[in-house]
Amino acid sequence: MVYGSRVLLWINGPFGGGKTQTAYELHRRLPGSVVCDPEHVGFGLHRMLPRAMRGDFQDLTAWRHGVREVLDLVLHKHEGPVIAPMTLVHAGYFGEVIGRLREDGHEVRHFALLAERATVLRRLRERGWGRGLKWDSFAVAKLDECLERLQRPEFAEHIRTDHLPIPEVAAHIARSAQLPIA
Repeated sequence: MVYGSRVLLWINGPFGGGKTQTAYELHRRLPGSVVCDPEHVGFGLHRMLPRAMRGDFQDLTAWRHGVREVLDLVLHKHEGPVIAPMTLVHAGYFGEVIGRLREDGHEVRHFALLAERATVLRRLRERGWGRGLKWDSFAVAKLDECLERLQRPEFAEHIRTDHLPIPEVAAHIARSAQLPIA
């Protein structure tokens, strides 16, 4: 099946898995594409809440509905591929966002970037810009859950990234989605 230019490429994976870098590499190489980062909806919701009420914004119905609504709008109005880099491992939430977009008739391609735990921890440490890795951080606390859940069949297509540079991960996604990449 050849997908049209109005396709959503959801790039899933653990925190530190390379989702955002891959999304922007795809954006750079896919003419007419746009990156719609669902995390920004969560940041906005957090800003509206008192600090004591801020938890995992994915637990907020407003986040799940808002992300689906924004992506639905962009997929209807934007001519090119839409790229969403976001960790989403709760099966029910996955269904509310991605499943609903598919039910609405949108072409959604989902990719889970997977790597060994040690690889992800190294990446998170490197991302710490010399400040080291905070072992109590949200990313580290959720790592094992993310890696375990993302290996499930409902989160396929799986891409092992331990030894793949970002440009190759992006090329793999474009080939799989049958999109011409520069």
